[in-house]
Amino acid sequence: MSRFFGQNSEKRAVEFLQERGFKIVERNFYASKLGEIDIIALKGNVLHFIEVKASRKNFEPIYNITPVKLNRLIKSAHYYLKAKKLNFAWCIDALIIKKDKIELIGNITL
Repeated sequence: MSRFFGQNSEKRAVEFLQERGFKIVERNFYASKLGEIDIIALKGNVLHFIEVKASRKNFEPIYNITPVKLNRLIKSAHYYLKAKKLNFAWCIDALIIKKDKIELIGNITL
């Protein structure tokens, strides 16, 4: 995936979330060696750690969120909460962009 495509996908994701009442708290948060959280957003009293996956082809981008990636996201979320000294209810979400369709899948850790 090209860098431009990735940046454009994240921009579309932010716009999608803001239109639905999410407040963007942070983007591209690097959690030490654990990896990166694409978008951190607040809606109501819940902090959402959002992984953005996009595809230009007929491949389903959700399959790029592997168990290893999900484990890193969970650890990164814990790291973020501890580093920022926050005590919020939180969840890990996936925002899938496939061609012109955008879908938010909430709480993918269940």
